[in-house]
Amino acid sequence: MTARSSLVGDLDLDVTLDAPIGAMTWYGIGGRADMLVSPRSAEALELFIRRCQSEEMPVRVLGGGANLLVDDAGVDGVVIRLDHEHFRSTAFNAVGDVTAARVAAGVDLFRLVQDMSRRGLAGLEMMAGIPGTVGGAVRMNAGGSWGAFSDALDTITAVDFDGELRSWKAADLYFQYRRSDLPPCIVTEVILTLHEADPVEVRDKVKQIFQHKRASQPMADHSAGCAFRNPEGTTQSAGRLIDETGLKGHSIGGAVVSDQHANFIVAQPGASSTDIRKLIDDVQARVAAVHGITLEPEVVIWQRGVRP
Repeated sequence: MTARSSLVGDLDLDVTLDAPIGAMTWYGIGGRADMLVSPRSAEALELFIRRCQSEEMPVRVLGGGANLLVDDAGVDGVVIRLDHEHFRSTAFNAVGDVTAARVAAGVDLFRLVQDMSRRGLAGLEMMAGIPGTVGGAVRMNAGGSWGAFSDALDTITAVDFDGELRSWKAADLYFQYRRSDLPPCIVTEVILTLHEADPVEVRDKVKQIFQHKRASQPMADHSAGCAFRNPEGTTQSAGRLIDETGLKGHSIGGAVVSDQHANFIVAQPGASSTDIRKLIDDVQARVAAVHGITLEPEVVIWQRGVRP
């Protein structure tokens, strides 16, 4: 029996070998995955994770690819993508409450914000203009100046890396800027708690936030959102520190620091993943030399041979 058949045989999932996952990210560059797996149910995901665990197979989870850079050499092991219909559903009035919604991890954030605003449900406006999926938003506690995804979280359901389905109340977890103490797991769905409001007012707030981001961020370019986390212990943002170091427009190969927002590293035509990584390292070094602050990348980098 081959390694592939022992992992995926008789399970309800789709398998793609040598999958071009770099092209599935917002950067649109980078290498391929040895195996891309899309489970069709939570049960299939549980069983598959158990098999990966027993065979010590590295597992990565690909959401919307919004804050991800795939190395040019690609990645080994298995990449899981929750893009089947089962993981892209939203159920309103999910727990007998019109302000609650049960949302699967593969739901697109843009679509979700639009659905909520049309229904006059407020509480997710802060996610306007933020790319990605619900699962990724939970994992990194995505957000911005208007709030974080955890502000609307009630319950998280996930499969841990032993293949067990588990649930947590968000109130029992410690969410902070781009972090939480959620244990290692694959988020499968969440329950959100929102509140009723005038649909016109909710839509106007979403539009206001989106327009602000479009005016201040290179949303039309190939980037992974903010390249670095804002440093702790200072009121200076990562973007301001990079700007004050004189790095707007600085480039290596096809990678360039955005002239519009210094905390965005953009992939120009012909850029490679290596170009992006070199520019990230160079920006880190230059900011540290000028300000004495080492910026922590917000972009996740996948590399072959490096365990996730």
